[in-house]
Amino acid sequence: MGQKINPHVLRLGGIYSWESRWFSSKNYKDILLEDYKLRTALMEKLKYAGIARVEIERSINSAKIILYVSKPGMVIGRAGTGLEDVKKFITSILEKNGSNMKAKNAPKIEIRVEAIKEPNLEPYLVAKNVAEQLAKRLPFKRVLNQNAERVMAAGAKGVKILLSGRIAGSEIGRREKIHVGKVPLSTIREHVMYASHPSLTKKGYIGVKVWINQDEGGTK
Repeated sequence: MGQKINPHVLRLGGIYSWESRWFSSKNYKDILLEDYKLRTALMEKLKYAGIARVEIERSINSAKIILYVSKPGMVIGRAGTGLEDVKKFITSILEKNGSNMKAKNAPKIEIRVEAIKEPNLEPYLVAKNVAEQLAKRLPFKRVLNQNAERVMAAGAKGVKILLSGRIAGSEIGRREKIHVGKVPLSTIREHVMYASHPSLTKKGYIGVKVWINQDEGGTK
């Protein structure tokens, strides 16, 4: 079972919390789609700041958006000007989705920026780093070894990185992986996080998947 589903989903409620936290008896699909579009747009816009996750909390009259980034100063900007730009960007996304942000009952947007203490323990950032290095045509074995060493040096219990596709420009797609330490996918009490990111090379896409077994003080 642990091999077939996202390890983060398997641990929801017990170890990790949901990335979207709200309740709605009406327009559920519309709010869910709005969350997806908003999260996708923010991940693309703030990739320069090392964004790893976006959490959304909604109540009746407010919407809190929590951004987990490795470079918070680049998001906040001087005297908070960066936050104002992000707020305007979020408002434009909501308006495109059909929300009237000038109405009296429009939700109040609140943005909170959380700094990631150790980027090498965030699977999304590790997968993105691997994907960028592969796109630069670096040797895949060196890329796997170096990133696995960084993750273990950051204090992880274990890491697994899997590549699949036309690795090194081969004519036939294949898989290559590195597994260091313990990454038990079926053990619920372990803090295992997962992320994937595609790498666009000249020969085609290479899929990058990363599993990181954090200690108990890891990201929640």
